[in-house]
Amino acid sequence: MPGQDIYLVERIQTGVRIEKRLLKVLKGLAEYCDLTLGDLLEGIVLHALEGKCALSPKTLAQVAALKKIYGLDLTAETSHRLKEKPAPKAKGDKK
Repeated sequence: MPGQDIYLVERIQTGVRIEKRLLKVLKGLAEYCDLTLGDLLEGIVLHALEGKCALSPKTLAQVAALKKIYGLDLTAETSHRLKEKPAPKAKGDKK
């Protein structure tokens, strides 16, 4: 936007593990907002670190629709009680 400062940043590639349905919702939201997944996450996190919501009411409505499509029933309240499923045993694994 005209008249606003530009901040040069250094981005790095990272591998993070994230709940499968949550990732689907985030990818769908990034597409809806015409952003990369990384740009969306940066915006959400920077807003959260300031105690602000990064999403408009219209965007939150889109999130609700995406959550329904992908069966995402997790909430901020459940975030501290997540436990990963054990990995399926490989064929021939005797343990």
